[in-house]
Amino acid sequence: MADVIVYGFPVSTYVNIVRLVLTEKGVPFRFHDLEPDMGQARHLALHPFNRVPILEHDGFRIYETSAIALYADEAFKGPSLQPADLRQRAAMHRWLSALNAYFYPYMAYHLGHERIVYPNLGIAPDEKVVAAALPKIATCLEVMETELEANGDYLVAGSLSLADLFLLPSLTTLSRTPEGQEMLAGKPRIRDWWSRMQGRPAVRQVLAMVAPHINQPVEHARKWVDGHRPRY
Repeated sequence: MADVIVYGFPVSTYVNIVRLVLTEKGVPFRFHDLEPDMGQARHLALHPFNRVPILEHDGFRIYETSAIALYADEAFKGPSLQPADLRQRAAMHRWLSALNAYFYPYMAYHLGHERIVYPNLGIAPDEKVVAAALPKIATCLEVMETELEANGDYLVAGSLSLADLFLLPSLTTLSRTPEGQEMLAGKPRIRDWWSRMQGRPAVRQVLAMVAPHINQPVEHARKWVDGHRPRY
């Protein structure tokens, strides 16, 4: 198999979506840690919008997580991570969009940053950001709980798809916050889904990749306080 490289920093939510997809597909890859280069010329040459991840495969380079995931699912052998049925596939894409628009921003970008990323850098959390995120997270969890009741073990038609792999890292971040633990305690179907996902070999493999970095400061995140943090 041609060489596959994933560029990013180790605890990035979206980097870990890509690692989950590749690992579920059984695709070997090398991880290139961009943490020392984030925002610098080397990074921007790979991703002009100053984000991660980036994937390289056999001379082809692509950024944006949804594009990478769809490419990886179709470019490599292994179980398909997209439903064959048109309407089920549309439901899967709805989850990908919901992750980008609602789940990730409120669970990881807002709550996760204020409770995990900034404190690890010695930066005090902004409680206004937390307070604004919590009702939005509650809505996300209500929707997810209801959909799991209707669909069974996984988010789309009871079978693993990109939808589950996209949501897992943001739910992981949520579970590491006191507020998230309290909110998840009242969602039995999400808790069952969580346990099912944690039992998958690919998930365990990716979690092992992340574990050594989980409590380390994300140094380039110091810039996020001025550039990324919501203002209330």
